[in-house]
Amino acid sequence: MGQYVAPIRDMHFVLHEFLKVEDELKQMPYYAEVDAAVINQVLEEGAKFTSEVLFPLNHSGDTEGCHHDRASHAVTTPKGFKEAYRKYVDGGWAALACAPEYGGQGLPILLNNSFYEMLNSSNQAWSMYPGLSHGAYECLLEHGTEQQKKLYLPKLVSGQWSGTMCLTEAHCGTDLGLLRSKATPQADGSYAISGSKIFISAGEHDMAENILHLVLARVPDAPEGSKGISLFLVPKFLPNADGTLGARNTITCAGIEEKMGIHANATCQMDLDAARGWIIGVPNKGLNAMFVFMNAARLGVGMQSLGLTEVAYQNALLYAKDRIQMRSAAGVKAPEKAADPIIVHPDVRRMLLTARAYAEGGRAFTSYVALQIDRELHHPDPAVRAQAADEVALLTPVVKAFITDNGWIATSEAMQVFGGHGYIADWGMEQYVRDARINLIYEGTNTIQSLDLLGRKVLMDNGAKLRKFGAKIQAFVEANGTDEAMSEFVTPLADLGAKVSKLTMEIGMKAFQNGDEMGAAAVPYLRVIGHLLYSYLFAQMAKISLEKEAGSDSFYKGKLATARFYFARLLPETAMLIRQARAGSASLMALDADLF
Repeated sequence: MGQYVAPIRDMHFVLHEFLKVEDELKQMPYYAEVDAAVINQVLEEGAKFTSEVLFPLNHSGDTEGCHHDRASHAVTTPKGFKEAYRKYVDGGWAALACAPEYGGQGLPILLNNSFYEMLNSSNQAWSMYPGLSHGAYECLLEHGTEQQKKLYLPKLVSGQWSGTMCLTEAHCGTDLGLLRSKATPQADGSYAISGSKIFISAGEHDMAENILHLVLARVPDAPEGSKGISLFLVPKFLPNADGTLGARNTITCAGIEEKMGIHANATCQMDLDAARGWIIGVPNKGLNAMFVFMNAARLGVGMQSLGLTEVAYQNALLYAKDRIQMRSAAGVKAPEKAADPIIVHPDVRRMLLTARAYAEGGRAFTSYVALQIDRELHHPDPAVRAQAADEVALLTPVVKAFITDNGWIATSEAMQVFGGHGYIADWGMEQYVRDARINLIYEGTNTIQSLDLLGRKVLMDNGAKLRKFGAKIQAFVEANGTDEAMSEFVTPLADLGAKVSKLTMEIGMKAFQNGDEMGAAAVPYLRVIGHLLYSYLFAQMAKISLEKEAGSDSFYKGKLATARFYFARLLPETAMLIRQARAGSASLMALDADLF
């Protein structure tokens, strides 16, 4: 069933050579004791846990799936999942990036992010259980009352309890303003919440003692639409004042969705029958509070596809080096064998390098964004925090959509390397494709992310955030534009930067006259922005590698080869995308709906 080896060498390159995180963290007193040795030790131990404990459960968990008992509403996870979760908790992994005052280790989000790549490479379905808990932790940390934090956060931080987000309903989809769940105030300050939620990942399971559901519902007389939504904390078991478990709450799993992929994660239909809950934040402002959870989840979904891209690439590479078929068109490469290994064939290399480039680009991108989150939360300079917050807001939809699009492409290409064997379950590759497909859909479809980027993050502030980031790119271009060795990277980067500025202005003008123009341009526009970011990151990584390739470490030669492939083979997609974005809405909207 293949293998997974955490890409520690590339993680070290991204963290220490590209981002220079030790210097960055020294500027944040909160992380004063975190140095390269601590980071490397965590990565090494994380690699052991994910490859030895989680990866062996990936295929078996997918085959077995979860089990739902309709009589008791209980869900049992696949064999070995519960035991793996116990090892995860005992190892302190749940507490890695949580606040020390609640039992956390206080390590950077950046480091937690790298660990989550490993988790998702080894077993995405399993990793969703603790991943959602961290989002619940972040939401309560920012919006919970002191009493809620004291009671619930230590349990989430330890992993003793887990968390979920209960947002959508059967008739809603992404339009949460349509939700019907009701929350009725009670004399004791709690609420009685009734309704049905669907697509609730990890909504019911046997891995943790208690599950804390963050539920969106309406209080009486709430305004219509999204402005009338409140957020509630609804525990599976009602806790006593001392944190022990009390009575079973009336929130239950009515069934598990039958899905294309992530079979080992319980995607539940949850029913609430006057379940007791407590409001988080203030009435009718629930979406504001839930956005903390949702944004964390969107970044997490990007990490899911990055993880799948890496593990699919690794296994396709192993297969390509071992599988023999036909001879190289340039001449025999393995005369001692009946045929040459398929890695000699140009198109096999194209598929492998596509996955490799999207893995390395995604790793640099998500690590950069995670560092900005650390700066936003803990840098002592308010101006630095504000700048980091702007970048995180701008880049979050790109992380979610661009990386998951690329993950779908990369896992499909990696499966193709196997030929017919890739379509057979025994090799494990088709699972990566199936699992990757959901990542483009949930936590806001990639179209929603594209509309968020173009409409809310770019046009709403007249491009201010994008121009600030563009200024960083321009500074890099100007600093390296006269370096002949860098011209193959800097020239296309500068060219794309100029085209993005022109395209953004053009779309903005058209959208001002016709709202459909934004919807027509948004998806290709986001991919253009994604490529702008990747070309900027690859150019910086290429600069480092050019300075070190003469040494004995072949790593830098590989990094340069990947960067050159990206600029030659993947970045040119932007020419088509820009034409699509400029094509406007007319060809999309001209046909009457009855004629489809």
